[in-house]
Amino acid sequence: MAKKTIITAAVTGAWPKKENNPNVPLTPEEIAEDVYDCWLGGAAVAHLHMRDDAGNGTMDKEKFRQTVELLRSRHPDCNVILNLTTSGDLNATDETRQIHLKELRPEMASYDCGSMNWMNTSLFLNSPAFLEELGMNMQAWGVKPEIEAFDPGMIANAAYYLKKGVLKAPLHFQFCMGCANGIPGSMKNLLFMKETMDALCPGSTWSCFGVGRSAMEMLYGAVALGGHIRVGMEDNVLYAKGQPASSNRQFVERAVRVVREYGGEVANSDEAREILGLAK
Repeated sequence: MAKKTIITAAVTGAWPKKENNPNVPLTPEEIAEDVYDCWLGGAAVAHLHMRDDAGNGTMDKEKFRQTVELLRSRHPDCNVILNLTTSGDLNATDETRQIHLKELRPEMASYDCGSMNWMNTSLFLNSPAFLEELGMNMQAWGVKPEIEAFDPGMIANAAYYLKKGVLKAPLHFQFCMGCANGIPGSMKNLLFMKETMDALCPGSTWSCFGVGRSAMEMLYGAVALGGHIRVGMEDNVLYAKGQPASSNRQFVERAVRVVREYGGEVANSDEAREILGLAK
């Protein structure tokens, strides 16, 4: 399993709209079909955000429910791992950020391990009380946290919560590289993030993505360093400079090619479950 690389498709996020790229999926129907297409293309995990009827990010549990039910009913062959966000709306409450997890019990969900300024415009708040509550609830609900780390301090936070019992080993990290107000996306910084994780949370698995101009460097860097990778329109709406992506699957298929050119193999969803400790 060590030579298998997990590809996560982050298909929509909370910010890009049709005017940014007409191929961004926004409705439950579009998101469900896009997830299935990415799974067919080689993604083992789908990271899901929801949009309201105006296309803005929302934590509406019924949007999550509708999307999951559409995916499962229309495509019963699809065994993709669903990783539901807990941070799709900066105005959401602690309760609305979790209620969909309690009711839908996905295999994974995001766990943003600290607060930060967001996009130079607002605050992304993840208070200690919220993180402790979320961590204990995820344990009770059988949901594995994907620890989103936007800087090394969030890795240190995860180590603290691991010692406190709020999180359980082995941990799985998503290094978020190149986000505004987070750590810039470079190989030097990616290596530092990995070394910090190895020192503070040994035995953890990790994935990463790069926003904007750092996307390709982080894609190649993650494969070279033995990590897993995330791609999709949540992070980039351009496939290349001046070229809007035709689909999320286009990103997935490029990631598959990179892994194979490097001599690796792409994990299917069942293999990803083994790697991430999700297999029952």
